[in-house]
Amino acid sequence: MSSILIVEDDDSITELIQMNLSKEGYPCTCAHDGTEGARLLEKEHFDLILLDIMLPGMDGYTLLEQIKPTGTPVIFLTAKGSVEDRIRGLRAGADDYLAKPFQIGELLARVEAVLRRTGGKEDKLILWDVSIDLDSRQVTKDGCPVILTAKEFDLLAQLAQNRNVALHRETLYKKVWKEPFLGETRTLDAHIQRLRKKLNWEDRIKTIFRIGYRLEG
Repeated sequence: MSSILIVEDDDSITELIQMNLSKEGYPCTCAHDGTEGARLLEKEHFDLILLDIMLPGMDGYTLLEQIKPTGTPVIFLTAKGSVEDRIRGLRAGADDYLAKPFQIGELLARVEAVLRRTGGKEDKLILWDVSIDLDSRQVTKDGCPVILTAKEFDLLAQLAQNRNVALHRETLYKKVWKEPFLGETRTLDAHIQRLRKKLNWEDRIKTIFRIGYRLEG
C-alpha cells in the first residue's frame, strides 16, 4: 500500500490525519518540522507527502524544493487559504493544495486522486510465492491458478496492499462488502479461514485480538 509522510507541527492535526489514513490502510510516518521531514526523506521512500507550509525552522516551500528531485507528489495542507496562496503553492510544484480547516473526507479523496494520477497504486503484487493481479483479478501460487470468490479476492487485495498493517474488522467489512458494519464478524472470519487454507497462509494472516487481521511478513 502507498506510504505517506505527514509533515505537520500541530500534534492534534497530525494525529487526526494519521488515524484516518491508517484506517484506510495507508502506512504513515510523521515529522513535526521541516528539518525532520528532510531527514526522513533521505532515509526512506514515500509515495505521497502531506506538507504544512508554516513549519518551525525549514518551511514547507523550502522543503518542497528538496522533494522535487525525488518526484514524490505533495499535497500542501495549510491555513493560508487565499487564492493567491493557492496559486503560489501550485506554481511552486505542489500536486494539490488543501486549506485548513478541512473535512477529513475531502483529504482522503484528494489523497486517492493524487495517488491515482501519479501511479502510486500498484496493479500487481508479488508476495512470496503468490502473485496477485489487481486488474485481471487473477491469483497464482507457485505459478498455479488459485480459485477465489469475488469477496475472497477483494479481501486478499486489502490484506496484501496493507501488509504488516493491522486492519480493523470494521474497515475490512466496509471495504469488501460495501455495507455498514453492524458488529457481526462470522462472514469475515469465514472468508479469512478460506484464504488461509487456499494460500497456505495459516502463519501469515494473523488474528489481532480485538482489532482484526494483519498479513505479516
